[in-house]
Amino acid sequence: MSEAQAQSGNEFEREPVPQKALLGFKSFVGMYAGEHCAGTELMIGPLFIAAGVSAFDLVGGLLLGNLLAVLSWIFLCAPIATRARLTLYYQLEKICGRNLVTVYNLANGVMFCFLAGAMITVSATAVGVWVDFPMPELNDLYPNSVGWVVAVLGVGAVIAIVAACGYQMVARVANVAAPWMVLVFLVFGIVSLAQFLKITGQEITSPGDLWQLAKDEIWKGGEPFPGRAKFTFWHVTFFAWFCNMAMHVGMSDLSVFRFARKSWYAVASAAGMYVGHFMAWISASMLYAYQLREMDLTSEKIRALIEAGQMTGPPPVLPGPLAYQAAGTAGLLCVIIAGWTTANPTIYRAGLAFQAIMPKRSRFVVTLVTGLIATIAGMFPAIAMRLLDFVAIYGMLLMPMGAVIFVDFWLIRKLGLKSNYAESSRQKFNWAAGITWLATLVFCVLLIHQDRPVLGVRWDLFLVSLPGWFVAAVLYVVLSAIYQRRIYQTVSFRTVAQLLSWAAIAGVVVPSIPYLAGRVALDDVKHLMWISTAVWFIATPLWMGLKKSDY
Repeated sequence: MSEAQAQSGNEFEREPVPQKALLGFKSFVGMYAGEHCAGTELMIGPLFIAAGVSAFDLVGGLLLGNLLAVLSWIFLCAPIATRARLTLYYQLEKICGRNLVTVYNLANGVMFCFLAGAMITVSATAVGVWVDFPMPELNDLYPNSVGWVVAVLGVGAVIAIVAACGYQMVARVANVAAPWMVLVFLVFGIVSLAQFLKITGQEITSPGDLWQLAKDEIWKGGEPFPGRAKFTFWHVTFFAWFCNMAMHVGMSDLSVFRFARKSWYAVASAAGMYVGHFMAWISASMLYAYQLREMDLTSEKIRALIEAGQMTGPPPVLPGPLAYQAAGTAGLLCVIIAGWTTANPTIYRAGLAFQAIMPKRSRFVVTLVTGLIATIAGMFPAIAMRLLDFVAIYGMLLMPMGAVIFVDFWLIRKLGLKSNYAESSRQKFNWAAGITWLATLVFCVLLIHQDRPVLGVRWDLFLVSLPGWFVAAVLYVVLSAIYQRRIYQTVSFRTVAQLLSWAAIAGVVVPSIPYLAGRVALDDVKHLMWISTAVWFIATPLWMGLKKSDY
């Protein structure tokens, strides 16, 4: 969350930002550089090593993916923000209606809690360096010691109380700490490089020597760790692009750039992408790569040792010990502050989302409860240890609404339809937007679970949001035409929807019969059942239980 957004907690929430409140370019450079050089970078960087990424795939993928992220802010998010100058929530309320936005706020708030929980997990690993207790390993899903639970509770309680008291002090500390944190991350990389040179006995006399060291000793590629997905160039590219999808493609940063004087100020996001999501990720991955090199462990050795029962899993990714090994107490302080300064605004943002659902409740109490939820989430290391997967799911969940906002702002009126339809029609639930959101998520899940390539590509979790955005955009146009022009009230439309529903019901049951006869494979049955299920849940709400008075 940006300082600008937080400071506007009770200002301009339901009106455009006035000219006198607009901010200059430097405000956004500092905000993005600080927000995206966070404690979670110390979790994400090592996970690239666990995914078996090569040097070229990592460096090239991060360069391209971060560029695409910056361009998404520049061309998708900021132009709408600087024209409408509304918060994301109010913009969505105009389009989708109060009830649908409540569902969105709930989903957004829960995901923010999980993200803050991962940051609390990161900070708690630093406590474990000073206080001797077992800490989670890479494949752990649940808390593994009382000491870990107590450490997370302590860190989470402090973070929640500060967030509940207000954002001003948090923003102040974050602004002071940001330049220092960036330099500490740089030191992590420099120290790791020196350690690699020492342990390998190599010397760097040219860029070619540095690149050779990177390929042979740091990011060697090969098989991923057991239980991890293999990352290629395109996986890294799409992850770097989409890890903040909720902010740019998902349009959350409308609430940030509504304060910008010019839309091109979105280029300031490059400060966060190339400082936090390039330099910091690379530095953090080098810390973990050196730990593995020092232990003489490769993916193949880890797999063999696990199969032989000599290891329970890969070496843990623990930011606290990794930072302490490279930078001592200053490194530990960096982990604690980085996690603290990013978890606080995340909890604050989640609290605002929940308060929008319960406007009569005190923000202080709502934020405290939100902090408690985030703290409980932080006790479960699965979120932090699977952070790559989590941020991909987060982006995919909110991506359809970003497409809805884009289409509604730029295209819908050119097609002869009304923008901000919920506001103009006084509807509390825009079914066109709601069905678009649900159907797009169903489409993405179906695509992920395909056992065979679609259009020559295996669309896993890290790639699927790209086609998902276009599906959402097309669906919203088509469904808006049906909804606004009342086509759904015609007998022919309802008949088609009913036929699709009954065909879907048949598609759930019938494929199992030829499988019983041994004529089709089980994978084909599962595939048809998934498609039929999706059709059922898309077509049936268009007619079942609805009367004219419901429209």
